[in-house]
This record gives sequence, C-alpha cells and structure tokens, in this order.
Amino acid sequence: MKKELKINSVKFGIAGGIFWGLLVLLVGIFSSHFPTWTALFTECYGFIGFNPATFFGNVLGLVYGFIDGFIAFFAISWIYNWLDK
Repeated sequence: MKKELKINSVKFGIAGGIFWGLLVLLVGIFSSHFPTWTALFTECYGFIGFNPATFFGNVLGLVYGFIDGFIAFFAISWIYNWLDK
C-alpha cells in the first residue's frame, strides 16, 4: 500500500514567504553588491514602494516579498497535493 505524502500548504507558503521576503530585503540592503537583482526587484516591486535606498522602502520590499512568496509556494504545494490524489 502506497503512503501518500501531503505537504501542509500553509506552512510551506509561510516558509516560502519568509525566504522570498528576506531575499528581497537582503538584496535591497546590499544593493551595491547585487545590481542586477536590485534592478529586477525594483522593476517588480518599485511601483508599490520598494526602494533599496531607504529603510521604509526595504521594509515594503520585505512585506511584498513575503506576500508574493507565500502565494507562490502555497500554490506550488496545493498543486502538488492535488496531483498526488
């Protein structure tokens, strides 16, 4: 009998959100070391306030990065669980 492996989608989403949010924050803080990533994140999150030159802009990047990461990783785990039926 095959034991099905299910992923807790909410926990996986939270972990992904923390990872992606911290990635956006760290790239913003160390923007001079990662110019390509900084340009990418500024293009993606700049219209909603991400600015690597300011503290508040980096915090906004962290928040929006968490939200995007949560949604993406939640969707991935939900699809995985759906396909494993």
